[in-house]
Amino acid sequence: MNHPGGGRNDIPKRLKRQFFSLNITPPSNKSIENIYGRILEVIFNPKKYTQDIITMRGHLIEATISLWEGVAKKLLPTPAKFHYLFNIRELARVFGGICKVAQQAEYKVIQNVTRLKEKVTPQLFLIGLWRHECERTFADKLVNLADKKTFQDILNKVTKEKFRDSLGFDDEQLMTNMLFADWQRDDIFDEYGELVEKAPFVYEACAGPDDVRKIANKKLDAYNELYPAKKMNLVIFDDALQHLLKVTRIINTPSGNALLVGVGGSGKQSLTKLSSFICQQYFFQISLNKSYGDNQLKEDIK
Repeated sequence: MNHPGGGRNDIPKRLKRQFFSLNITPPSNKSIENIYGRILEVIFNPKKYTQDIITMRGHLIEATISLWEGVAKKLLPTPAKFHYLFNIRELARVFGGICKVAQQAEYKVIQNVTRLKEKVTPQLFLIGLWRHECERTFADKLVNLADKKTFQDILNKVTKEKFRDSLGFDDEQLMTNMLFADWQRDDIFDEYGELVEKAPFVYEACAGPDDVRKIANKKLDAYNELYPAKKMNLVIFDDALQHLLKVTRIINTPSGNALLVGVGGSGKQSLTKLSSFICQQYFFQISLNKSYGDNQLKEDIK
């Protein structure tokens, strides 16, 4: 239970008196640094990464905490934006995205900066990954363009403060806008067209919107070939591609969940079907009828 305010109502005192109330304060910045510093220390170890990559641990932790505090102060919850709650879970999601790449050291995504047409240093690649994960964690919760611009200003400010002077990068180099996806690799087939090995899910940067759009269209063609009765004729324009990348990222994230909000016919259902197919997940949809009730809902949930 959170404290009342920002669209949250208080619980009547007659009800609260039946319970023992315990107020848990958030951990200090030092505790947060120790928690995630230890996690990154295990993942970014000298056996897998060079020293220039390992030294990024402290910079990433400091920048994430600074961004988290800035967003929590600027973007406060209101009755219309009651979900603007930025707690320690947001930190876990940001570092979770970074660790998802770092844990797959055998693919050398960070060391070789795979997929990008314009080669950058591993340090700059990590900054681009960090900015992307911050946008997915914080910006995707925001409901209007004004709030998203506020977040972008905070992100750019923190990026310059934490990485420019300490690492010697220019502002233009730091303002990256990378896209990431874990379904860019191809399946391996033999000379007879039989599937030999499925493509692994490797979370890596996209070469560019047009390149990842071609891959998405191939996945769409494969879906239509497999399900001709449910064929989808989709035009994957820029916004649809952005949403596709977000939904597939959420599906392939442990305990990932999302609420897609939009007007009817905007493509929420179609993109979810395509995303679940890309991520090799089973798509289930509740079918409503006149007799649908609580028991049917419980069966569907099972």
